[in-house]
Amino acid sequence: MSSKSKRTIYPIVKYGDPVLETPAEPVTEFNHELKELVEDMFESMYAAHGVGLAAPQIGINKRLAVIDITFKENADARLVLVNPEIIGREGKQTGQEGCLSLPEFRENVVRANVVTVRAQDVEGRWFEKTGEELLARAMLHETDHLNGRLFISHVSALKRDLIKRKIKKLMRAGEWE
Repeated sequence: MSSKSKRTIYPIVKYGDPVLETPAEPVTEFNHELKELVEDMFESMYAAHGVGLAAPQIGINKRLAVIDITFKENADARLVLVNPEIIGREGKQTGQEGCLSLPEFRENVVRANVVTVRAQDVEGRWFEKTGEELLARAMLHETDHLNGRLFISHVSALKRDLIKRKIKKLMRAGEWE
């Protein structure tokens, strides 16, 4: 299959699905299927207008995430994180954060301003990458997904409860699927 073949656009799993709150399993096979999944994840992320996507967000319980904070502007900015671990954090930033699995909900979240992640690439080679500001936020957000955490775990209990109540109301109305 050539790289020009039609990509699969996965539907985004929404809050309420248990896969989003389950720690993901390590990726152990670095093969053609993984490379195809990574490309499909980038296309699914772009289709959903996101800058990051973790495999659990498409219902796949694997420690895999893709990030492109330039949203297709710079091909070199595409970042693939396989089995990532955060190994360094510095400073603080506060900013609006949203999530493809929690559409239409945005809250201010305090995160580290500089983050270093250790991860594998699609070939299985280990590397370290340091990101600042939006990239740091994206690396933390996507790694949280792989650990079964959502960005709402970083807001006050009151705000989190309000969001959960709104979602339950949408579910009852059949507007959250």
